[in-house]
Amino acid sequence: MVFTCSIMLNFNYRTLSRKVGRGVLEQQIILAVFLVFGIVFMLFALSLSWLLSPSKPTEGKGLTFECGMEPLGLPWIRYRSGFFVYAILYVIFDIETAFLYPWAVAFGKAATGWFFFVEMLIFVAILLAGLLYAWKEKALAWH
Repeated sequence: MVFTCSIMLNFNYRTLSRKVGRGVLEQQIILAVFLVFGIVFMLFALSLSWLLSPSKPTEGKGLTFECGMEPLGLPWIRYRSGFFVYAILYVIFDIETAFLYPWAVAFGKAATGWFFFVEMLIFVAILLAGLLYAWKEKALAWH
């Protein structure tokens, strides 16, 4: 099975080198080498940190820390799902603003300004529909 895959990979490499040219394949090989070196460096740094870090567990280190006071009650309590809904809605609308900034920069420079404008109107309309749905379902009501 491995032998068959290696033959197929060699065949695909030769075929691609004829069709695409050496420049693109060389760039992909360089990218793959950087990716492998990055993964190896990350694994080396994590394993070195794990080997050299001091580990002396004590009872005090295992306690829940609440501003220097003794914890009251059990550390495992149930949270309302409303907190999760607010967090998800915040992330969604935070990402929306991250998409709006590059659009605003590209809108002023683009020759096809109306296309970008209509595209962003559709994007904002979809987000507004999601917000109205969350409002209708009373997901934003604090109980």
